[in-house]
Amino acid sequence: MQSSRFYKLLIFMMLLLGASTLFAQNDRQAELERQRRQLMSQIEELSKLRQNNKKDERNVLSQVEDLDSKIKTRQNLIKVTNSQANLLTQKINQNINKISDLRDELEKLKTDYAAMVEKSYKSKSSQSRIMFLLSSESFLQAYKRVQYMKQYSNYRKKQGDQIKERTELLKQTNNDLIKQKEEKQQLIAQNREEQEKLEAEKKQQDALIAKIREKESTYVAQIREKQKAADRIDKEIDRLIREAIAASKKETGAEPTKVEKAGEMPTFNLTPAAKALASDFASNKGRMDWPVERGRVYKRFGTSQHPTLPNITTYNSGVEIETAPGSVARAAFKGTVQQIQLIRGGGYTVLIRHGNYLTVYQNLKNLKVKVNDEVSTKQALGEIAVNSFTGKTILKFLVYKDSQRLNPEEWVYNM
Repeated sequence: MQSSRFYKLLIFMMLLLGASTLFAQNDRQAELERQRRQLMSQIEELSKLRQNNKKDERNVLSQVEDLDSKIKTRQNLIKVTNSQANLLTQKINQNINKISDLRDELEKLKTDYAAMVEKSYKSKSSQSRIMFLLSSESFLQAYKRVQYMKQYSNYRKKQGDQIKERTELLKQTNNDLIKQKEEKQQLIAQNREEQEKLEAEKKQQDALIAKIREKESTYVAQIREKQKAADRIDKEIDRLIREAIAASKKETGAEPTKVEKAGEMPTFNLTPAAKALASDFASNKGRMDWPVERGRVYKRFGTSQHPTLPNITTYNSGVEIETAPGSVARAAFKGTVQQIQLIRGGGYTVLIRHGNYLTVYQNLKNLKVKVNDEVSTKQALGEIAVNSFTGKTILKFLVYKDSQRLNPEEWVYNM
């Protein structure tokens, strides 16, 4: 009896441990599937955006950047799909072991049940239950025998139920195993297809890089010219922000500050309402809305190395977001339109103030707001202009605290 109880406890503990492992694996599998679908959606979006982009000799650098983004995304997709296949392999192996254990357990239950039935049959043939009770020496003994007969009957029923339960569990586990093997084969087939696409894209990229190598000095000059234009626009935006800071000091009755100490940056003077708005903005760090409905990060904030020209680095004062033609820029947070400026080479630039924070939206046309307008989160500001040279629709988005540039990726959710 002791060994039987120990055996049941051991089986229960094994099933409990297996269940907790299974739940963890299911959570991981669900997360991997979410990532896989997201990456597939990104690749589809990249393919659509590339169809809108111009593919002439002057635009080779842009084509290489597009392919580089697509290759990296596809590599991530292959990595995630491999992780899914590996996790399924673990689950398949666990189910194979589980099936083996269930078969052993079922065999033991059936053996025990058969022995019990045989014993019951022999007991009935040698002595009826009534005689078994009538032969009791006392009422207490008769009562105990009745209880024993009930327990024995219940135990037989319980053993029968356990056999049915384990048989059904074995059947279900077998079905799960078949399904998991099919899912794994599908993932392997998909990965094989993605690998073939990846190789084709790498060949395209190599061909474009070869073109760049032939005229490297020309393309390096293009990159440097583009950086100069970006720096010029950044200086213009910095000037607009300094003007806004000076205006804030007039609003609050303070004297316009001069940068009195070396390295000190000008800051806004805030009214109580502006302080409250700034606090609200700061508390939403990492949770702010994207400034477009749909899009992908084309160029990230900060200094980066060119994907094909290793000796060339560029600096980006904000985040460039590529989206579909006709898309509109949206306010990432509620605030007031502080400035609108038409900047040469950068379309309209809209500055929205949020206390002593600002968000900047560059490369707009067909504006839907004007200076001093109160705007709400996700309110349309204007259409994003299409670059006539590359065919791309790109919004440049910047975040400032006073006159200090911040990394927008740290402020916008999942950027």
